[in-house]
Amino acid sequence: MTPAEDHNRHPFLSTLGERVRTLRARRGLTRRAVAQAAEVSERHLANLESGTGNASILILLQVAQALQCSIFELLGDVTTSSPEWLLIRELLAVRNEAELRRVRLQIGDMFGTQGDEQTRGNRIALVGLRGAGKSTLGQYLAKDLGYAFVELSAEIEKFAGCSISEIHNLYGTNAYRRYERRALEEAIQIYPEVVIATPGGLVSDSATFNQLLAHCFTVWIQATPEDHLSRVTAQGDMRPMAGSKEALEDLKRILDGRSAFYAKADLCFDTSLQSLEDSLPALRRQVREALKLPL
Repeated sequence: MTPAEDHNRHPFLSTLGERVRTLRARRGLTRRAVAQAAEVSERHLANLESGTGNASILILLQVAQALQCSIFELLGDVTTSSPEWLLIRELLAVRNEAELRRVRLQIGDMFGTQGDEQTRGNRIALVGLRGAGKSTLGQYLAKDLGYAFVELSAEIEKFAGCSISEIHNLYGTNAYRRYERRALEEAIQIYPEVVIATPGGLVSDSATFNQLLAHCFTVWIQATPEDHLSRVTAQGDMRPMAGSKEALEDLKRILDGRSAFYAKADLCFDTSLQSLEDSLPALRRQVREALKLPL
């Protein structure tokens, strides 16, 4: 793109392109995968992401401006479907993250979807990208606490009767998310005391992530992108970066897209620059301190 073309890009198209890139990264999807699912060319999707996509979207923007409403109202966003939704959205629009979190928790209490603190503390969910050490650390933590251990990916495969990759290839991402939610719901119902290692992309589905936050004490197992990649490579698993010549950059984009969601966890624990074995005692101590359990 020439400097002149970059200068002439409409700000709305640039913002739209950034949103598309962020959503794609958050879900851990390649541009090719999204293009195939959307039945558009990779070039078309690349243009959209770069802010030089089909400018017909600007017509909708102009109509919305003429009607003195947001483009979301024109497109039928759920938060524009009734006067109460619009009033609630207006109240929340100017709130910061901390205030929005308090509102979310209070709504959960109001409708009975928020688990009590004691029950949440008996279910510990580890979130984060593959390669952080969720499975290894989760099994150790479960043994230390005397809790059951659940590898959610394995439970998803049991429900589907096939591997994770086969679910995606045969049935698509939406079907996978349904299996994922069902597996989490069952784990919460069956185990009063459990440590759950969750798939890295679980935070991409807001309904499932809401359920996790409501019923589990969550721990974000962090690592640098380089550590994530080296551990995943050592395991012989490159999903979802298989075939990518820029695996590290892909992983960084995925992490950037998901970090704000992972950060909603009750506790963040960094495993970078040390072996998982060396991380175990510190994780044990921090979890027990956070849950007020004897050391």
